[in-house]
Amino acid sequence: MTETQYIKNEVRRIIADRLDIEEARVTPNAHFVDDLGADSLGLVELVLAFEEAFDIDITDDEAERIRKVKDVFRYVDKAVAERSS
Repeated sequence: MTETQYIKNEVRRIIADRLDIEEARVTPNAHFVDDLGADSLGLVELVLAFEEAFDIDITDDEAERIRKVKDVFRYVDKAVAERSS
């Protein structure tokens, strides 16, 4: 499994766990609020979970730009790659 695939799997698992939904609903184009039912507290908890799981920092400005699951995939993948280099 590649690091990118690991990140995607872990992101999906975290989202499903924190939002108490089936992992099958967590698709790249799913919108956190409209499709997955996240509220503002849920979004904050997700950001904190991503930061802890991947040992990264997500600023408030960056967190506001994360609207869909694919936004998290991209952000975490980039942050982990930058940390590793």
